[in-house]
Amino acid sequence: MIIAQGVGLRIGARQLLGASNFRIDSGDRIGLVGRNGAGKTTLTKTLAGEGEPTEGTITRTGTVGYLPQDPRTGNLDQLALDRVLSARNLHEVLRRVRKAETDMASEDDAVRARAMDRYTRLDAEFSAQGGWAAESEAARITSNLGLPTSVLSQPLHTLSGGQRRRVELARILFSDSQTLLLDEPTNHLDADSIVWLREFLASYPGGFIVISHDTGLLEATVNKVYHLDANRAELDIYNLGWHAYLEQRETDERRRKRERANAEKKASALMAQADKMRAKATKAVAAQNMERRAQRMLAGLDEARASDKVAKLRFPDPAPCGKTPMRAERLSKSYGSLEVFTDVDLAIDRGSKVVILGLNGAGKTTLLRLLAGVETSDTGGVLPGHGLKVGYYAQEHETLDTSRTVVENLRSAAPDLTDTQVRSVLGSFLFSGDDAEKPAAVLSGGEKTRLALAVLVVSQANVLLLDEPTNNLDPASREEILAALRSFTGAVVLVTHDEGAVQALEPERVLLLPDGDEDLWNTNYLELVSLA
Repeated sequence: MIIAQGVGLRIGARQLLGASNFRIDSGDRIGLVGRNGAGKTTLTKTLAGEGEPTEGTITRTGTVGYLPQDPRTGNLDQLALDRVLSARNLHEVLRRVRKAETDMASEDDAVRARAMDRYTRLDAEFSAQGGWAAESEAARITSNLGLPTSVLSQPLHTLSGGQRRRVELARILFSDSQTLLLDEPTNHLDADSIVWLREFLASYPGGFIVISHDTGLLEATVNKVYHLDANRAELDIYNLGWHAYLEQRETDERRRKRERANAEKKASALMAQADKMRAKATKAVAAQNMERRAQRMLAGLDEARASDKVAKLRFPDPAPCGKTPMRAERLSKSYGSLEVFTDVDLAIDRGSKVVILGLNGAGKTTLLRLLAGVETSDTGGVLPGHGLKVGYYAQEHETLDTSRTVVENLRSAAPDLTDTQVRSVLGSFLFSGDDAEKPAAVLSGGEKTRLALAVLVVSQANVLLLDEPTNNLDPASREEILAALRSFTGAVVLVTHDEGAVQALEPERVLLLPDGDEDLWNTNYLELVSLA
């Protein structure tokens, strides 16, 4: 259970949330919604205890499992299974069990005897903690999230960003916490895993808050909706399911508009009468009282919902380049003994559109990192053509310098822009005033996405490498980037689970990983997008 009393949130001079009272009880399945930058991530992080409210108090009873948008996986040398088991503090005992098993195979009789004694004791300890059943449960959760058994025995640093994200989600679901705080849990999940997650959350016995732009997830799981209104800095609480919430919110909005229109009409009449009376000295006091009454009439009303602002995104004309600005030949990549892909060839012609498909772990993100020059291939190489200018959007936003502010990140990407031009670009991406001076480290996932896209806009790239660019975006912002993709005349290499993004791109070719097979695009591949 989590109880918030008089909780308010502020970043700099900007009020995210006025003093609010609410709670999360067992059985509460809450969808936290609001536009990008409204403060949903900040609120969830504060509820998890990873930040302090500006005002008010938060009381937590029972265990809390928190999945941030950008999970911190700790020790990247840790095995994936151990990371999941660490949610119940079982990983250390299991590590010692494995060590004892290894020592039991020793040719040294003394080492073998000590290992057998140690194994018996550790096995009893692990069993007493429900370890063997828990290990099976962890494997079942990871499998349902699309992680093959082989991945569980791999160190985290060998996994793709999508796989590490699934490991973190599995860890939180396995934790058996009484309250879950989930920030965009469907990011990087394929269609089957999303269906399983919906079923898991729909039957979850504890309470949870979920931030998601997946309306299917909200429809299937939530019984309450908290709407964080960025314009009023208020939390509107609806004890309703998703569809009923949408209907009620529109009903409330129509009521607000109707009441305001009626009140404004009456207040206008009172003000007009007050103006007439003010001309006569004997009625000046009555005129002032009438004016105050009109002001009180308007002050007591709820504000009509202001339209949410949306980032205005348009990629500029790409820099001139040759016929084939980028070519990749015989690219191979392995992490230790794990082979990701071998001998991948790809030619990116001027203005071409390519989609990369493959299951999680097939190497889609790795290939983009090789093309962007972020990583080095084991064999082969990337050959730049005449005039090549690359713009890389990374799914985990590692292209941003989190030690710098928003405005500093954009200035470093486009040093030739004047301060006025930098501020103008940031303003179009909804970073104005104090928001432009925020450190990139404190931005929500949606805000980081907007900043990374702003960097791309000023880059004048003629080859865009886009890795899940629609993650973390609200529906209106997503439509903006899809419209920008439709109109961009440069080359694009796209990795995505979003069918709408592929349809907007209208690709000519598809590259299938890990085999590296290339084919002309046809609509039969579309059904593979969400599954990959």
